Amino acid sequence: MRNWKKLKSELLQNKVVKKEYDRLTPRYKVISELISARIKTGISQKELAQRIGTKQSAIARFEAGNINPSLGFLEKMAEVMGYRLDISLQQ
Repeated sequence: MRNWKKLKSELLQNKVVKKEYDRLTPRYKVISELISARIKTGISQKELAQRIGTKQSAIARFEAGNINPSLGFLEKMAEVMGYRLDISLQQ
């Protein structure tokens, strides 16, 4: 069985796959960073949801990448965990 790094490298040689991967990278980076922050601060999905006024299932859907969150939602998540959301444009 191939390992993940080798498979990823092979898949990214396809221009269509690479283009979609690059398009989705920022989204999954934000998700990953917020999951890491939640775990680091020791807050459960349920507790985070209560603090920002939503349901645990909304946090789970966000962390699974199944929703397109608003900027306000991301800001609230970061704030209740003691972080500040920083967005930048790159060329």
